[in-house]
Amino acid sequence: MGKDVEAEFTAKDYTDPPPAPLIDAEELAKWSLYRAVIAEFIATLLFLYITVATVIGYKHQSDPNVGGADAACSGVGILGIAWAFGGMIFILVYCTAGISGGHINPAVTFGLFLARKVSLIRALLYMIAQCLGAICGVGLVKSFQKAYYNRYGGGANELSSGYSKGTGLAAEIIGTFVLVYTVFSATDPKRNARDSHVPVLAPLPIGFAVFMVHLATIPITGTGINPARSFGAAVIYNEDKAWDHQWIFWVGPFIGAAIAAAYYQYVLRASAGKPLGSYRSG
Repeated sequence: MGKDVEAEFTAKDYTDPPPAPLIDAEELAKWSLYRAVIAEFIATLLFLYITVATVIGYKHQSDPNVGGADAACSGVGILGIAWAFGGMIFILVYCTAGISGGHINPAVTFGLFLARKVSLIRALLYMIAQCLGAICGVGLVKSFQKAYYNRYGGGANELSSGYSKGTGLAAEIIGTFVLVYTVFSATDPKRNARDSHVPVLAPLPIGFAVFMVHLATIPITGTGINPARSFGAAVIYNEDKAWDHQWIFWVGPFIGAAIAAAYYQYVLRASAGKPLGSYRSG
């Protein structure tokens, strides 16, 4: 009886899947790769269209020159903008996770690449698709809201007055760390192992992380934590103030993603050396 229990226990133990190859040229001949790239493009397009349209709509509704003295109480407010970003990530990750993994963010792709979850070729194609999708999504907003788009800043990220570049960079690093850390935690296959007691719908905590980070950093940088989001808005708006600190919205997220990948893989998961072969302590 004791042997049967021991055998069952061992069978349910968890083994990490092998890391993705650094360069997998064979992927280029597979339709699944291009289907995933298309999914990332469309998802990022929809993400930017909905979220930037929400930002422009709120700024118009709360404009005192348009709505009068009570205009400040009109529209969705910062809370609504944060919900728009977090809610769309929840929806789009849910829809695309089974096809592309639902990255929708070059920083997420970069973090997963560092953790060897995706190959270099896939990571580069994803990032290109995400940036192109962001440009097209913001382009749709501009075409549909010509009267308001430029007047209200095009939904572009910029460093708010009163904050230093260092503060803005730190906000982007920490915000992206929270997001990518959540991505690793929510998608960890260990959660399906025998000793996991945390059932989770992965898109939910990821979307909620985006929501929470927006609440904290909208007043500082408008919240980037997604280089494609910042780049797409800057390309279509194309004003100096959108480009002045664009580097913050690339350097910050990439650093935050790298720190999150290292922390999760080598501290929480102890990938460099599993203690006693047990995940219960990892």
